Amino acid sequence: MSRPVLRTRLCDILDIEYPIILAGMGGVATAELVAAVSEAGGLGVVGAASMPADEIERQVRRIRDLTSKPFGVDVLLPSGVASAPTPPKSEDNKEKQPAQVDASPKRPRDYLPAPYQEFITKAEGEFKLPARKQDEDFSQGMRRIGSGDFSKKQVEAILDLKVPIFAAGLGNPGPYVDAFHAYGAKVIGLVGNVKNARRIADSGTDVVVAQGTEAGGHTGRIGTLALLPQVIDAVAPTPVCAAGGIGDGRGIAAALAAGCDGVWIGTAFLVSKEASWPDLLKERILAATEEDTRVTRLYSGKTMRNINNPLIEYWEGQKLDALPMGMQGIVSGEIMSGAREANKLELLMNPAGQISGMLHEMRPAKAIFEEMVKEAAEILSEDLKRRVTASV
Repeated sequence: MSRPVLRTRLCDILDIEYPIILAGMGGVATAELVAAVSEAGGLGVVGAASMPADEIERQVRRIRDLTSKPFGVDVLLPSGVASAPTPPKSEDNKEKQPAQVDASPKRPRDYLPAPYQEFITKAEGEFKLPARKQDEDFSQGMRRIGSGDFSKKQVEAILDLKVPIFAAGLGNPGPYVDAFHAYGAKVIGLVGNVKNARRIADSGTDVVVAQGTEAGGHTGRIGTLALLPQVIDAVAPTPVCAAGGIGDGRGIAAALAAGCDGVWIGTAFLVSKEASWPDLLKERILAATEEDTRVTRLYSGKTMRNINNPLIEYWEGQKLDALPMGMQGIVSGEIMSGAREANKLELLMNPAGQISGMLHEMRPAKAIFEEMVKEAAEILSEDLKRRVTASV
């Protein structure tokens, strides 16, 4: 049986068969899932947000063992990250260096403002969680927060490995565009509003992903259907992919009809067998309805859509402002560490989009992908002609 045909200019740009990109979901989109999506004809993207450079290298080598197809790596870029190592400053023009962190082993919470330390202690009592012990490696982690050095090392590793596609799930990849283009790689940037779409398109990014608030994980405030035409108009002729609220072939067909050149899909693959995610968290997505997600700053400090849980409800009830990304991760990380130890996985971060209510079973990524392609191709080639009469 012949394979369905579903092709846009995105396929030519990224050298893929179908205009479907796996969202670079941190901790979930690792080598096996990435390779499965690429082998199926899409673009698999590693979610490398928290991966140090050596782990990125391990993942890339594993992907290349599993497939010869194109793939990408996604990292989060803090604002102000430079495109290359900064040259030494003169004594008169030195940049202020971040304060040094005490290297002696402490609990991570000891670095937080008092109200957040108190919140952690109260949450441990509320949910009967063990307090996390001292962390001798924490001082190293603290040096990463907000400095940009960690992200620079990630990007340098991706460049050294000559990964074919670089994606920035957060921040502007513009400073790195020339370095990736130098060996023929393409660059993708994710946005949630028109202002940032213009900014990354103007920087030379090859593909803009416009993500609506329906999406799981870090997300913005604008609905997908409202966001897409505005971004498409703002960045033309740069190709735009749709993200947020897309979980089957109907969503893909709708995005293409809206003028997009492809889609960026996460939640539908969260429940794939290859996703590096505890089965309990997959099952919570499968059991959820469209109303069971909630946007919170609890886990990272930035707006993130998750399957709702008692810890999120407890955090929101405390009326604390989230700390900056990195520091807020200490707040949630301390509590989640205790939750894991107590086997209360329902309190863990569980990113998922509003399409959760559409998902009902755990399947191989290839089966999920092929069903999407088949449905989208049928809608665009046959179903619309039966249902819609149009002329000009």
